[in-house]
Amino acid sequence: MATNHLQLVIITGMSGAGKTVAMQSLEDLGYFCVDNLPPSLLPKFWELMKESGKMNKIALVMDLRGREFFDSIQPALDELDNTSFITTKMLFLDADDQVLVSRYKETRRHHPLEPNGSVLEGIKQERDLLEDLKGRSQLVINTSTLAPRELRERMNNEFQTSDREIFNVQVMSFGFKYGLPIDADLVFDVRFLPNPHYIDKMRPLTGLDKDVYNYVMKWPETETFLNKLMDMVLFTLPYYKREGKTQLVIAIGCTGGQHRSVALSEYVGNNLKTKYETQISHRDMKRRKGN
Repeated sequence: MATNHLQLVIITGMSGAGKTVAMQSLEDLGYFCVDNLPPSLLPKFWELMKESGKMNKIALVMDLRGREFFDSIQPALDELDNTSFITTKMLFLDADDQVLVSRYKETRRHHPLEPNGSVLEGIKQERDLLEDLKGRSQLVINTSTLAPRELRERMNNEFQTSDREIFNVQVMSFGFKYGLPIDADLVFDVRFLPNPHYIDKMRPLTGLDKDVYNYVMKWPETETFLNKLMDMVLFTLPYYKREGKTQLVIAIGCTGGQHRSVALSEYVGNNLKTKYETQISHRDMKRRKGN
């Protein structure tokens, strides 16, 4: 059986320079991420990954939080460099001393090397300890002037290996009687539209059925609402993406989540599919079907 070739990204660097943001960015790009893995466990970890054969893109964060193990990182990296089934890229995140001090003051955290002392002294010690590792890194990013959104964009540019869209839209129908979706970013209430529930032959059907769909769509107010809604959504989506969101959940609700919201979610979702990776779901559609 052929061995899968594994891609490894090691994220390291100065405390407070953005390693968490970098790791989350790689998660969004499909990497399996492990935070604060002791370097001494790296060879064993890779043997387990090799045997599983289920993952080929992995990112590890290794920093001085595990400093009692940190002396073993250079031998571990040497061993990886001599392993044919692994391609390793090391990312070192850095920032200017004064920027790091300011970030520590904002978060009121202690530096790991100076838990009861000067943050600046801890930064200087850390910089000395990481000097060799920085020189070994294939990519160094200074985050002093980067906002988290800009760092995510830089990570996407550096590590995205396919044309797969990492921003996607979820369009969800729901019934207000069952509560608001807690994960919704945008919520629209369509209970102002005529309700097919009051037409006997349509009551057991859903917005996926042609008769119900056509009934909901035939009204002038439906057309006006959808034109305004699509105009707003298509205007805002690029800006959500620019701000670093990887997913936007649009929830459209009616009373029971069976007729109007389903039909409109289908319309909105299918139109967005021409521009964005889009999934459509109907949370409450089957709750009272046939009642």
